[in-house]
Amino acid sequence: LNKKVKELHQFNISIRDVVFHNIDLQNGGAWKPLNCSPQHRVAIVIPYRNRYQHLITLLYFLIPMLKRQMIHFRIFIAEQVNITLLILYSSVFLKFAVYGDDIFNKGRLMNAAFLEAKKLFHFDCVIFHDVDLVPEDDRNVYSCPWQPKHLSVAIDEMNYKSVFIKILKYELLVGGVLNMRKEHFEMVNGYSNNYWGWGGEDDDMAYR
Repeated sequence: LNKKVKELHQFNISIRDVVFHNIDLQNGGAWKPLNCSPQHRVAIVIPYRNRYQHLITLLYFLIPMLKRQMIHFRIFIAEQVNITLLILYSSVFLKFAVYGDDIFNKGRLMNAAFLEAKKLFHFDCVIFHDVDLVPEDDRNVYSCPWQPKHLSVAIDEMNYKSVFIKILKYELLVGGVLNMRKEHFEMVNGYSNNYWGWGGEDDDMAYR
């Protein structure tokens, strides 16, 4: 996968480009092939916050690849936004931002997206996809394997090597892009909701 999204910005991709090249998408970001019966129904969950150009770039390259793989898919973008509370204290309004931009909880966001996706789409597996990882090779198949599969083991900025184990010294790693069957995600009770700030939820999931 390609993590150098800034370099891909040279294409000046806009949301209009994404829409123009994917007019066959159904409402809600779903697509399925018309000339065959797809074997897999895949929910793609993209946790997102304040990375609009990253998101547009990912969708521009990801959607055509999923179509070429003849997968029935639906994309769910889970965005963490500010919830502002105004509390009256001693005749003064105090303003608090809750679960907003200051502290990111990626695990909770992905759990919420999974639960909402179950209401809207009957899927076999779910792929949790970082917004700054762009697939480069159709041989990285986004289907539904019988066991969890890490889809971002090789990225460009690490020269496409198993750097997380050999260089970064991770024993286990499932961050970036993770594919899990629906029943397996429920079996491990999803991601932890307790990791605020950047990182931690992926390591926790790896041990689950």
